[in-house]
Amino acid sequence: MQANQISDCGFGTTIPNRSSEMRHWLGLDIGTTGSRAVIIDESGAVRAAASAEHAPMSQPQPTWAEQDPEDWWRAAQEAIRAAITQGNLKGEDIAGVGLSGQMHGAVLLDEAHQVIRPAIIWCDQRSQAQSDWFTNRMGAARLKEITCNPALTGFTVPKLLWVRDREPDNYRRMRTLLLPKDYVRFRLTGEFATEVSDASGTLLLDVPRREWSSEILQALELDRSVLPLVGESEEPTTRIQTLAATATGLRAGTPVVGGGGDQAAAGVGNGIVESGILSSTIGSSGVLFAHTDEPHMDPGGRVHTFCHAVRNRWHVMAVTQGAGLSLRWFRDNFGAPEIEEARRAGKDPYELLVAEAERVPPGSEGLLYLPYLMGERTPHLDPNARGVFFGLTARHTRAHVIRAILEGVAFSLRDGLEIFKAMGVASQQIRASGGGGRSPLWRQIQADVFQREMVTINATEGSAYGAALLAASGWFGSVEEACRVCIRVTEQSNPDPARSRLYQEFYGIYRDLYLRLRETFQLVAQIGLTADKAG
Repeated sequence: MQANQISDCGFGTTIPNRSSEMRHWLGLDIGTTGSRAVIIDESGAVRAAASAEHAPMSQPQPTWAEQDPEDWWRAAQEAIRAAITQGNLKGEDIAGVGLSGQMHGAVLLDEAHQVIRPAIIWCDQRSQAQSDWFTNRMGAARLKEITCNPALTGFTVPKLLWVRDREPDNYRRMRTLLLPKDYVRFRLTGEFATEVSDASGTLLLDVPRREWSSEILQALELDRSVLPLVGESEEPTTRIQTLAATATGLRAGTPVVGGGGDQAAAGVGNGIVESGILSSTIGSSGVLFAHTDEPHMDPGGRVHTFCHAVRNRWHVMAVTQGAGLSLRWFRDNFGAPEIEEARRAGKDPYELLVAEAERVPPGSEGLLYLPYLMGERTPHLDPNARGVFFGLTARHTRAHVIRAILEGVAFSLRDGLEIFKAMGVASQQIRASGGGGRSPLWRQIQADVFQREMVTINATEGSAYGAALLAASGWFGSVEEACRVCIRVTEQSNPDPARSRLYQEFYGIYRDLYLRLRETFQLVAQIGLTADKAG
């Protein structure tokens, strides 16, 4: 295998400085449900934003999740072209591009740089046996010393090992391993590169040292040439190639910075670049995110410690696998009337669903929801956990079910907040982000459940906005300065004491439900495996 090469702009090249005539930057986020392009100007204002949906993720078996990387590239082209057109801009007006995307996915390319199989994405839970094997191979303590995390099914290495064990022909064909956003980077630039925040979620990076781990590569018998070059998030590493310029409307030669995994980029987009400020982001997954000056680990490995998209800084995050995904599951399976009404009225169907939930009192009259549709990470690290509605009565309606989903996701995020408190991570303020952050009801539920002030900021584009700020950070002088100039608090939701007391009682029951059901979850998973073999 030949070592993957980088373009001649190399690491350490600087974004055009303040004398540049081009003062717009584009951020592109490759999410689970779609790709979004955001263009900002030198004040940080959003000049244009456009999205393109992805095809629904494939689930060949329960708890499996796959997507076609070519579909990401198709959506990325559409979103970029639409944003440039919407902003009445030309490709030469874009001074730099930043990338963000869903973390942990495994994109395998062959010698001709063709995708070998569908990408196994972040929420896939099939690789518990491989996680256990890798932990035993490295030793749990040593693995945490290097990666700051335990081996979990959601991370990239167990997915790669599953391909090794179950699809050996595909594994032998592999010449390059990429993360989702970095596959799109390859299509944009023709080069293989990544950055430290996204690489932190592979279990291949030495997180304290911010470089690929030779020890892990040796343990996996994996050639270093399979991996892309890794750098810091604000560093320009590649440039738009001619073919991609034609496909997207960008100018050939435009610098592309490292960018960040979706949560690190969202952290930048929310201004979480100093201690004491947290963000709560509800997209497909739900994430509590906090900045740290040093690698800061939970002894139980229940929250993740990764490199931040800020140079020489780290972050911790607690992850709910099925946050916004739970509401989308309800929409797709039971929300046909709202989808049709939204289409006729030019509205978002989620707004109609949440409006229905507003008619129900806090606590959903005793209906509780465990959002474990794709297993769970924080705090349970349990790929076999299942979604549960508990407390249903004949009185409950669709509206109760929808509100219970919103409350259950907030309870799950509260689990992460409790771990942060035990770790000594300060949380004077929590900033709401993602699709859930745009809902006043969901923000208020979080404020009441967390018993914390929830605020919104002027920047509402999350990961794509953070990626644009990373692209612009050279012009501003630093990532921190870009956030200081561009981000400010706009609204706040304060906890209501009476509702907080009620939610505190229900939260205790919510936590107890998992403990009582844990063994049952395992039995259901075992029966499912037996049924698969019988079929």
